[in-house]
Amino acid sequence: MSYDFLSFASHGLVDLPWWGYIVVALALTHVTIAAVTIFLHRSQAHRALDLHPSISHFFRFWLWLTTGMVTKEWVAIHRKHHAKVETPDDPHSPQTRGIDKVFWQGAELYREESRNMETMDKYGHFTPDDWIERNVYTRFSWQGVGLMLAVNLVLFGPMGATIWAVQMMWIPVTAAGIINGIGHYWGYRNFASADASTNIVPWGIIIGGEELHNNHHAYGTSAKLSSQWYEFDIGWMYIRILETFKLATVRKVAPQLKLANGKTKPDLATLQAVITHRYHVVTSYARSLKAAGAAELAHMRARHAAAGSHHDLPSPHRMKHLLLADPASLSDHDRTRLDVALARSKPLATIYAMRVELASLWERSTESSEQLLARLQDWCHRAESSGIAPLAQFSMQLKRYA
Repeated sequence: MSYDFLSFASHGLVDLPWWGYIVVALALTHVTIAAVTIFLHRSQAHRALDLHPSISHFFRFWLWLTTGMVTKEWVAIHRKHHAKVETPDDPHSPQTRGIDKVFWQGAELYREESRNMETMDKYGHFTPDDWIERNVYTRFSWQGVGLMLAVNLVLFGPMGATIWAVQMMWIPVTAAGIINGIGHYWGYRNFASADASTNIVPWGIIIGGEELHNNHHAYGTSAKLSSQWYEFDIGWMYIRILETFKLATVRKVAPQLKLANGKTKPDLATLQAVITHRYHVVTSYARSLKAAGAAELAHMRARHAAAGSHHDLPSPHRMKHLLLADPASLSDHDRTRLDVALARSKPLATIYAMRVELASLWERSTESSEQLLARLQDWCHRAESSGIAPLAQFSMQLKRYA
């Protein structure tokens, strides 16, 4: 009897080799990640899919055990992040609060915003409000993680405490730190969305697909976060499996761009496609004109090197950013450098002016579809008459949008 007790105290009910505990910790944390991305993020915050009540409640229960997060609080804070992205009112933007603050203290920023009742009232609507949500999950939000600790200790002995510690750190580090921090600071971008969101890596596995954060900000209500053929969203794979068993219903995915061969003039379908795929349009424009802009900038540097005035010109990489950025978001220093470059180069000035004018098609809501179409047709005509070959080629590609 004493030997059995000592064995239980040392190993719990389940005695595993060292690598077995690592597998268990990874499996448990991955279920938590799946609950966050599928239930909290895609289903609750953005209504991109509906979940069967049994699946929905499992995720709620699991998040209570492993994070102590309240659905309404998480959803409200995330919706506010999208509504106020990269502004001082954004609860966790590294652009306004600094990457160190968001990465290392993201959980504290979450807790601080969760006490803002205005945020809860304005952005927390249509989240679970049944008896168990009010009287258990919300009222005793942190008792769940205590129960999780007890279960881990019974199952795995002292090693259970280590597994529990990993579970408690997983969301603050991966979601609050990496996604909210690095996902708005470093990575690659498929879409020129009006924020600093990035895709961290093209393989969304460790954080359930949330690594594809720029794709998400471009199409916030899409249940699928991958966009390019080489990107993988494991959260979407789980959703498709749930769909197969009729445990989930997808409501929205990002629209797919279609091209119509042989179109020589923009029509209303072209206009609608341009507006729908506006982030793709801006990104494609930058890529199409990148070489032309870099070549012109190099010529300018060569012309002005003798006069010693080239030092105030931006680098080719910085110039691409300046050409893409919202003019209102530029600092005084960047605005000055951009103005200097545009004043010295008619091709650069044309590229920039045409980009701003193109963006105005989806920024003006007072004009009729016919008026916007007339402007798009005029834009394409002037682009093809500009004498800038890449701009003309981009225009001909744009006319094929359908």
